Amino acid sequence: MRVFGVDPGLTRCGLGVVDVAANRTATLVAVGVVGSSHEQNLDARLLVIADAVDKWLDAFAPDVLAIERVFAQTNLSTVMGVAQVSGVVLVAAARRGIPVQMHTPSEVKAAVTGNGRADKASVTAMVTRILRLSEPPRPADAADALALAIAHAWRSGNSVATAGGGATAAQQLWRDAERGAKTKKNKETPGPSWR
Repeated sequence: MRVFGVDPGLTRCGLGVVDVAANRTATLVAVGVVGSSHEQNLDARLLVIADAVDKWLDAFAPDVLAIERVFAQTNLSTVMGVAQVSGVVLVAAARRGIPVQMHTPSEVKAAVTGNGRADKASVTAMVTRILRLSEPPRPADAADALALAIAHAWRSGNSVATAGGGATAAQQLWRDAERGAKTKKNKETPGPSWR
């Protein structure tokens, strides 16, 4: 399975492509970061990212695209920028008929490190180890994009199950993190108000 991971951001958008075999062995295909200057207008910044994503999708022909799910943060302008970049990426994939899956940061951390609260250094270290790289991918946005791709492939069932037929430890942690995220979301999202 070839997975294109995208860590969306207006200033730095992490891009990473990995091939993952049925035995869960992940191999780096490409990694990079596309940036846009805060001095540019928003439309020009989104175009820079859109052009880069188009080139990567055409060059690497992924089976699926994995992107970080946007969560509300205290900095509204950051959330808006990430959401706008995510929209550009989603459209680019849809135009090519490439399926898209969104993953929360805690889901990705749990899948890659075994800890849904792992810090960026731990995620980068595990990505480096999993992909058998001689040095860590830099900046952190690039490592995060690779982590997204790895997490998606491992979580999707493309890997061989453990000898007992169950999920691997990383897959189980991912499922637990996913359940926790859904439970938290349901608690935070009130139902419709009918007045």
